[in-house]
Amino acid sequence: MLRRTTEMTIEKKKERILVVDDSPQTLELIQRNLTSKGYQVFTASSVAEAIRAFEANPVDLVITDLKMPEVSGMDLIRHIEENFKNTGVMMITGYPSIESAVEAIKTGAEEYLTKPFTDEELFSAVQRALDKLSIRRAGQARLQKIPSAPYGLIGESVTMRKVFDVIAKAASTSATVLITGESGTGKELVARAVHYSSSRASAQFVPVNCVAIPEELLESELFGHVKGAFTGAIESRAGFFQTADGGTIFLDEISDTGLAMQAKLLRVLQDKEVCMVGSSRSRKVDVRIIASTNKDLLSLVKKGIFREDLYYRLNVITIDLPPLRERDDDILILINHFANKFGKDLGRSAPRFSENALQTLRNYHWPGNVRELENVVQRLVVMTDGDLIEVSDLPSLMRFSALSKTGFNRTLAEVEVEHIQNVLASVGNNRTKAAEILGIDRKTLRDKLKKTDTPKVNR
Repeated sequence: MLRRTTEMTIEKKKERILVVDDSPQTLELIQRNLTSKGYQVFTASSVAEAIRAFEANPVDLVITDLKMPEVSGMDLIRHIEENFKNTGVMMITGYPSIESAVEAIKTGAEEYLTKPFTDEELFSAVQRALDKLSIRRAGQARLQKIPSAPYGLIGESVTMRKVFDVIAKAASTSATVLITGESGTGKELVARAVHYSSSRASAQFVPVNCVAIPEELLESELFGHVKGAFTGAIESRAGFFQTADGGTIFLDEISDTGLAMQAKLLRVLQDKEVCMVGSSRSRKVDVRIIASTNKDLLSLVKKGIFREDLYYRLNVITIDLPPLRERDDDILILINHFANKFGKDLGRSAPRFSENALQTLRNYHWPGNVRELENVVQRLVVMTDGDLIEVSDLPSLMRFSALSKTGFNRTLAEVEVEHIQNVLASVGNNRTKAAEILGIDRKTLRDKLKKTDTPKVNR
């Protein structure tokens, strides 16, 4: 039979606690002590009675004895873990052992307390268990929440809310915008958000990957060419600027353009005119320019490899995208979004992530940022057979990262090696892309890899 205390206290807490023990004296002692602290306390003298209690009165925390007649406390913990995800568990026992403690924690108990215990030990253990439950519930709430996606961008962290504010202000003007941020943070998404929230939304948005186009072809691609301008120019062709007339052109990774091209872009910004390759006449264009870079442009200016006048022309409105490691509050939301997205693509429900798997993902450094997270979740959804993703299902690099040394007892060389390996793994061992993210050339990366005895990777 379920029993509830009627003792009233000055402080009334919301938490409801069920105590399960076959000893009436233990039940009475714990009930009296916890009631004095304002908790709502229920008691049950067996596992069967405790299970019936759940049906009548959902509780926040179960405190259960280990050894009881017929069904043990360990079986109760398993039942709660499988059927009551939003309930915390704390085990107490007069027969302590390392094995039982380890099994209890693995099975789902937040705390493990040995008899006899003091009042203070009981209060502290209960508070810790409830604190852990609160954190877990908050994480589950973020996972279940359908994220708002202003401008198609997902994020509710303070840093992303600041980004949304700047996007809104940038969209209300025609000023040039410079978007900065590490690779994979979503710079093109931000550029599109600015364009499609502006008065130019009905016109073209033209993205140009400055890294992907060889320098000798970039001028023709951007400004177009006339027939006969060079070998192979069998007809006149408009460039990206003419295509974007009335709209927006997005110059992705503008820091990779040469000084000669930078001078031509400066002319476009100043005069709003473009000159096709092979032509002596310029033509007016009404184009908003949004540029992006994953490098520090000011440092490139100081090195003489980026024009200072172009830098200041571009840097009218700056949107600085934070790396994923600085968006801790957004990681769970993004995991949920991508899991639902790829689950839907496969025609099945999204898999769940265990608490340990989520914690490992949150603790990972994410050198490839949101793009890397999306790729990891897609791989997990496709490759995992069951409906629960555990730590063992995560990429080996993440499992290793969770167990690797942390703190301040590592040498600079050790930290550098780990970061290089993480970046390489995030881009599928592509040296060119890794060197770009690391801000070094391929030769420097190759020399560093020789020192670390890193296996041969894809080029």
